[in-house]
Amino acid sequence: MELLLLADTHVPARARDLPPRVWEEVERADVVVHAGDWVDVALLDALEERSRRLVACWGNNDGPLLRDRLPEVARVTLGGVRLAVVHETGASAGRDRRMAAACPDTDVLVFGHSHIPWDSTAPGGLRLLNPGSPTDRRRQPHCTYMTATIEGGTLRDVELRRLG
Repeated sequence: MELLLLADTHVPARARDLPPRVWEEVERADVVVHAGDWVDVALLDALEERSRRLVACWGNNDGPLLRDRLPEVARVTLGGVRLAVVHETGASAGRDRRMAAACPDTDVLVFGHSHIPWDSTAPGGLRLLNPGSPTDRRRQPHCTYMTATIEGGTLRDVELRRLG
């Protein structure tokens, strides 16, 4: 199972649309995961239409229309992997232990908010992933997103992809 991980797209505030390379990844992925800060419902509509499956939550920049359609925390089991998606996880200091305590029945936590890519494993095995942003790099050298696969009940081949 091929995954595409996105967060902090901020369309149309930071970009008019997702980059063409990201749309290509949407077409390839079995599941698109979006960790919030959409800004406008039009991108949600487009991803729902073009994705085979979308797992997503709302972020702090998302208004009532998005919050009415998306949960604050999305939870799903994909190929035996228990996945949670949330926008904010608080400060980076202590994040692994704090999220492991908050998500004891989760194998992988995808989050956003900072626009800073993150890949770590907490004590106990919780994998934390932040794909950065494909449209707003902030203080990062590149805009980013992640891809991964699930095979045999295990998350594999997690890759941070750079744009531009």
